[in-house]
Amino acid sequence: MQRVRRLFDANKAGHTGALDPLATGLLPICLGEATKFSQYLLDSDKRYTATFALGVATESGDRDGAVVSQASAAHLTEVQVVDAMASFEGETDQVPSMFSALKHNGQPLYKLARQGIEVERPARRITLHHYRLLAFRSGEVAEIEVDVHCSKGTYVRTLATDLGELLGVGAHVTALRRTAAGPFALADAYTPERLTTLVADSGSSGADHTLLPMEIAVQGALDVQLPKASELFFSQGQPVAASEAYRNGQEAGIVRVFAEDGRFLGVATVTDDGLVAPKRLVLYPTGEKD
Repeated sequence: MQRVRRLFDANKAGHTGALDPLATGLLPICLGEATKFSQYLLDSDKRYTATFALGVATESGDRDGAVVSQASAAHLTEVQVVDAMASFEGETDQVPSMFSALKHNGQPLYKLARQGIEVERPARRITLHHYRLLAFRSGEVAEIEVDVHCSKGTYVRTLATDLGELLGVGAHVTALRRTAAGPFALADAYTPERLTTLVADSGSSGADHTLLPMEIAVQGALDVQLPKASELFFSQGQPVAASEAYRNGQEAGIVRVFAEDGRFLGVATVTDDGLVAPKRLVLYPTGEKD
C-alpha cells in the first residue's frame, strides 16, 4: 500500500479490507481525501475463489497451520459436497477463527493463538449470497475449488473448516484469491509492478489515468446536487436544505452530495426535516475545481 502511495505522491493511503498472507487478488486502495470514504468499501460485499483440501484440518484453517486431524475423504462425492455447501448459503452465524485479526482486549486473536491461548469468540451474522463448487477432485485428500460471494466479515478459512466438520473429514484452505470488492473487479485492477512501469515510462503523472473518482466508494446512495448558494455552507459543515432527498424518503439515510459544477463534496445524512447534514467532507486545495 505504501508503495502505491509513493507512486502517486499521496499524503496518505488506506486499504479497504486486508488480505490474509495466504491470499492474492484485489485490494482497493484509497489515496488522499478518498481515505475518508474507505469505510464504505470495508462494508461492501466481497467475492473469492478458493481451494480447499478435504481430509486434513489445521489449527489455523489454512495451509500454514499445523495439522490437527486427518481422515480419508475418498468416500466423498461431488453431490455430497454440493449439498453440504448449499446448507451454508443465505444468512448464517459464523464464529471467527482464532487466527483472525479481530481483537480481544486490544490483542489480535492470531497473536493469542500463537501463544496457545484460545478465547471465546461470539458468532457474527454473515450472508453467503452464493457458495458454488467450481471443481471437485476426489482422493484420500480431496480437493475442491469454490466461488464465494459474501458479506463483510466473512472468513473463508472458517467456511473451509465448517464444511470439513459437516462432511466429517476436516478441511483447510490451500489457496485464496479475492476477485471482487464492492463495485471493483480483479479484471480491472493494476498490479504495483504495472503502476511502477507507467510512472517510469511517462513521469510522475503516468499512472493518474488509473485513478477512479472517490465517490465510487459510496455505492447505492442517492445523489444530491446543491445550488451554488448552499455549497459554501455545506462545505463548512452546516446542514442545508435538499428537497429531493426528503421527497425520496432518504431520512436517516446516506446521500452523496455534489456541487452545481459536478464536484463531489462528500456524504451526508438526511434529517427528518429534510436537511442534508455533512458526515464526511472533501477538502479541495484552494482554487481546485475538479
